[in-house]
Amino acid sequence: MRRLRQAYQAVKHDASAGVDGQTWQAYGEALEGNLKNLSDRLAQGTYRARPVKRAYIPKADGKERPIGIPVLEDKIVQRATVAVLNAVWETDFLGFSYGFRPGRSAHKALDALAVGIQSRKVNYILDADIRGFFDSLDHQWLIQSVEQRIADERVIRHIRKWLKAGVLEEGRLVEQEEGTPQGGSISPLLANVYLHYVLDLWADQWRKTRAGGDMIIVRYADDFVVGFQHQADAGRFLEELRERFHRFKLELHAQKTRVIEFGRFAAENRARRGQGKPPTFDFLGFTHCCGKTRKGKFVVLRRTMAKRMRAKLRQVRRELSKRIHAGVEATGSWLRAVVRGYTRYHAVPRNLPAVNRFRHWVARLWREALRRRSQKGAVRWDRMARLVQRWLPVPHVCHPYPEERLCVIIRGKSPVR
Repeated sequence: MRRLRQAYQAVKHDASAGVDGQTWQAYGEALEGNLKNLSDRLAQGTYRARPVKRAYIPKADGKERPIGIPVLEDKIVQRATVAVLNAVWETDFLGFSYGFRPGRSAHKALDALAVGIQSRKVNYILDADIRGFFDSLDHQWLIQSVEQRIADERVIRHIRKWLKAGVLEEGRLVEQEEGTPQGGSISPLLANVYLHYVLDLWADQWRKTRAGGDMIIVRYADDFVVGFQHQADAGRFLEELRERFHRFKLELHAQKTRVIEFGRFAAENRARRGQGKPPTFDFLGFTHCCGKTRKGKFVVLRRTMAKRMRAKLRQVRRELSKRIHAGVEATGSWLRAVVRGYTRYHAVPRNLPAVNRFRHWVARLWREALRRRSQKGAVRWDRMARLVQRWLPVPHVCHPYPEERLCVIIRGKSPVR
């Protein structure tokens, strides 16, 4: 009961309801009775997982990402299960795995990657993309992976139920033979468990026994980057990785997976061959580039991905159109939250110009919206400047330099091992 109560409190209070329409507030009106009933069903083995509701969220490339919305009781049980399983798996997961783990974050993964490239002998980057990862997870392999550490048959039975519950889309139930819907609390943990065995342990062993030079790995959920000292190592690793993924019913995206020259000597080597600047690669919302400090030291520059910024600005434009009749204070308050949230994630060292551009374009979109609702059809820039100064916070760097944060966290241990 105590763990279920904690899981209920951890569920987002304003989260969308599942197929049963049950909201967090309505369930809480008789919380103790509902949790007691749920606990009894779990103990007696009569608990049944419900189908997830299909919803879609926009992606940066203009497409839509499908997510699954479980019913509230499934969210509660999943959260309670994750709390228990995390304690087990945290002792097994490797150091270069950063996604959806306690005390870890996307920014720590970004910092680990930057420090690894800057401090190790990295000359080539494998920029990999798994095609439809969450839709491709093989249920049999996934259950076998979980059973490596979990002997409690009740937990295994619940995971099977969530995997087989199916998806309700446009009133039609679609049974799932593979994959796990994004949106459930259990999905990130299952993804980490699956890739721990399929990728992490194998790649770590490959690095120790097959690599002819330095090699680094950073993984965040299904996004991962591998750095190599030698191009031959990168080619062999990629070839063998394709074969291993095929065995476990996964596939690398042919157009989005590539080996590029990247590192401290990439610019000089390419200039000598007349090949121009080193290629860039994207990871966790940032485009990574080869750069130098004012003193000429090699550094990995992180720039906000242009397509991500454009997608966010399109989203802001659409929302402003919906709010066209809202008051200035209401709209200003919402835009302040938008700019703060964007700044909180993207304002890493050396990326402040990109965040300032985002604020500038938000101001222009706001002025455009005000002009559409104005009878005069014009909004003076002096008035707009006052609104921007009042409501849109001036961005500032929100994160330390990568090496500064990591030297505190890892205390001499490698962030990419």
